[in-house]
Amino acid sequence: MALNEESLQELKAELLEELAKEAPSKSVLSLRLAETRSADIGEVLEEMIEDDEELPAALSLLDILSAERAANVLGYLPGESQLEVVGQLDDSQVLKLLEEMGSDERADLFNLLNEDRREALLRRMAHQEREDLKRLASYEEGTAGAIMTSDYVSIASGMTVSQAMMRVRQTAPDAETVYQLYILDSDGQLIGTMSLRQLMVARPGALVDDIMIKDVISARVDKAQEDVARIVAKYDLLALPVIDVEDRMVGIVTHDDAMDVAESEATEDFHKGMSIGQLEDGVSRVKLWSLYRKRVFWLVLLVFANLFSGAGIAYFEETIAAQVALVFFLPLLIGSGGNAGAQAATLMVRGMATGDVGVKDWGKLLGRELLVAGALGITMAIAVTPIGIMRGGEALAMVVALSMVTIVLFGSLLGMCLPFVLERFKVDPATASAPLVTTLIDASGVVIYFSIATAFLSGM
Repeated sequence: MALNEESLQELKAELLEELAKEAPSKSVLSLRLAETRSADIGEVLEEMIEDDEELPAALSLLDILSAERAANVLGYLPGESQLEVVGQLDDSQVLKLLEEMGSDERADLFNLLNEDRREALLRRMAHQEREDLKRLASYEEGTAGAIMTSDYVSIASGMTVSQAMMRVRQTAPDAETVYQLYILDSDGQLIGTMSLRQLMVARPGALVDDIMIKDVISARVDKAQEDVARIVAKYDLLALPVIDVEDRMVGIVTHDDAMDVAESEATEDFHKGMSIGQLEDGVSRVKLWSLYRKRVFWLVLLVFANLFSGAGIAYFEETIAAQVALVFFLPLLIGSGGNAGAQAATLMVRGMATGDVGVKDWGKLLGRELLVAGALGITMAIAVTPIGIMRGGEALAMVVALSMVTIVLFGSLLGMCLPFVLERFKVDPATASAPLVTTLIDASGVVIYFSIATAFLSGM
């Protein structure tokens, strides 16, 4: 049973109470940990590790667990917490944990260590294990190679079903998943795949080459991780095989890892959409200085960008002095334009992130947005016209209505187009969302509104 926040706090208190005794009962602690899921233990330990006074207690709990279970729990901890733990252990203890971790998690932890610690650990590893770790750790962050695992079940081309079953039994204990099997030729190239169920129901003497699926969906080792996650989700795969430039299979990206990537990318896009830099950890755990640093740049930049709004107001000072009622509608108009632009930008950014739209669709989308934004602007103009009549008469209402249509139309088109422009210049389109779009529309909206007001009301 998964534990809620209250239950996790009770578990933490119970474990700390037992550890605080003069002679803690290892059997009591072992029993309590044995009936708790690894993910829940990891969450409890994460809280302990963040508190320097409770760090020894966290290490004691890890020591009670078997090496396999401890490695599993360690995999649920964020990188910073893993480093805290590893920093308190000697090389032999770290090696035991690395041996039990999945190959992808092992490579991630290895990359977090400093150069001296990595060299020391590599010298004590077996040759094959060392080479596998170095290979996985060498792939560029954010690619399929960086998130894949080399723990998969492969079957040699030419094997019979019974031979393949024997191969599955031999390699299953160390495999990340056994439900999808991969057939390789003598050069290690991926030539087919099959499910474990297909293998189990096939005739024992049949050749795997005759029953395998030859049209294999795979990804290159350097493919962007968000594209990998998209492929896994689109085709509903348990795992996606990863191949090198010579079509040799080098690993798999499992469904759970792909979903972790999708969540991470979505979080990053949300942050960028609000002009926040990428956080190294969750918002509740990230350091205050880091949180400040990730937010301050865009906020200061947008402050200066907003000066253009002030300059626009100053330029039309005479118009404003002649028709003070115009000021009443200024926040309403530029706010409406900013909201419409942010909506359009969000739709485009999300569509581009999911692969639903691309640069080739720009012309079609522009026409659609023109019609939708025009309809929205007219609807909002109709809604605000009675207020304009009450505040300043029909002439002012006409200015406000026309400005509303123009600003909403301009804002929507800007919000729709900006992600494509940024994509063209190799900048993440997520940057085009709310704060940037609204700031640009604020300045533009001021000019549009008062230009229309000057043209219509100058003779009054």
